[in-house]
Amino acid sequence: MRFDLVDLQLFVAVAETRSITNGAQRVHLALASASARIKGLEAALGVSLLRRGRRGVELTAAGETLLDHARVVLHNVETMRGDLAAFARGVKATVRFLANTSGLSEYLPKTLAAFLAEHPHISIDVEEHESGEIARAIAAGAADLGLAAEHALPDNIERIAFSEDRLVLVATRHDELANRRQVEFREVVERDFVGLITSSALHTHIAGHAARLGTRLRFRARLNNFDAIGQMVAAGIGVAVMPEIAARRCARSMKINVIRIRDPWANRRLAICARSFKTLPRPAKLLVEHLRKVAQ
Repeated sequence: MRFDLVDLQLFVAVAETRSITNGAQRVHLALASASARIKGLEAALGVSLLRRGRRGVELTAAGETLLDHARVVLHNVETMRGDLAAFARGVKATVRFLANTSGLSEYLPKTLAAFLAEHPHISIDVEEHESGEIARAIAAGAADLGLAAEHALPDNIERIAFSEDRLVLVATRHDELANRRQVEFREVVERDFVGLITSSALHTHIAGHAARLGTRLRFRARLNNFDAIGQMVAAGIGVAVMPEIAARRCARSMKINVIRIRDPWANRRLAICARSFKTLPRPAKLLVEHLRKVAQ
């Protein structure tokens, strides 16, 4: 079984464009050469990868499997090229890391700072995404590691438990809810809210649960961090949903109370996730070990 990176690049291009002609153009190959390479792939693997029709091509089940693996291989090759080129310039290897809002704002800054101080030749690119998006990106090989709500991870994603990440409601101490120990989300969806900016993963998560109750949350203010949200809540502008770790921290210096949300979706665990921990590049493996040591 012999095929090269050009074959994989061509196959991904054909699969994404659903056309051998357009796929060949994308990777700058002549149509005849592209057709021969696809046939060579099928012969080498002993399976049909494409169903050819008048309007283009469709992937067979084997083709879908190859597409999944090809994307991972090409991502790893690009990562290798980038990391080696960085070393050639005297720069650093890079770990691509995706995290949800609470992970990024509450758990990772100090943890990643300690890791980077110990490993001066490694850098980390961190992006914020909703947990479901993180799962899809990890499965597709678009990132090395993720920190996401465990319930959003499918069975084919490996994970290591990291910490509890309960979501709670916060209200000013003068609010009628302030003395409640817990509340159902449906009891408060008609209230004024203070929340994160709309591009945040947590905003998307909370707004989605409000939509399932047939409601669109009414925001008096949207801000970019939990401390600013806490100050708005303390001033009586509205209630807010935030991670319990952030809410407890804010409550120590602000006149707000923390009320548990009874709904099951508010009880979350964060997990470190990867497509396969064994096949990660060494810098990513070092980061996993660091995160495992600090897991709560």
